[in-house]
Amino acid sequence: LNVKVLFALLLTAAAAEGQSFHQGNCPQPSVQENFNVTQYMGTWYEVEKLPAMFERGKCNQATYSLLDDGTVKVRNVELANGKISSIEGVAKVKNSSQPAILDVSFFRGVPDAPYWVLSTDYHSHALVYSCSDYFGLFHIDFAWILARTRVLTGDIILQLHDKLAAAGVKVNRLTVSDQTGCDVMT
Repeated sequence: LNVKVLFALLLTAAAAEGQSFHQGNCPQPSVQENFNVTQYMGTWYEVEKLPAMFERGKCNQATYSLLDDGTVKVRNVELANGKISSIEGVAKVKNSSQPAILDVSFFRGVPDAPYWVLSTDYHSHALVYSCSDYFGLFHIDFAWILARTRVLTGDIILQLHDKLAAAGVKVNRLTVSDQTGCDVMT
């Protein structure tokens, strides 16, 4: 299988899943300065995201809790077809000099996924970015606007869109997350 055929197949598969697939390497956006992982702990609700084939439901939320070894337990939950679905993983700071850059793992034997906190005020909103390079030919990226509540004001969302756009993310591809009818999640 030559590289051009592989590239075309991957492009077709990514497009079919609505993934954010791009030629070339991942951008390198700046991350939250002086990131405090302890303040970041708790539950965050997904407000907007780039399409992700691994998120099919609604009421998406993530709860982070600090573990004794300094890693972070990640519990992602969604409501899919009327049933609560969850997955747990572990995130770890990749380099202590850049604590806003973490790697998260949900499955043994599968490479860790990047989890970059681009911006957060810890108490109302966070902006997260993930990007993986493939063979130096293309990359697939993900982005999430998160909040401590199920909604954010329009002005904050616009500010976060500006930050994503400055990072090279195509904000016109963001989708609004469905956070309605989520009472069963509590």
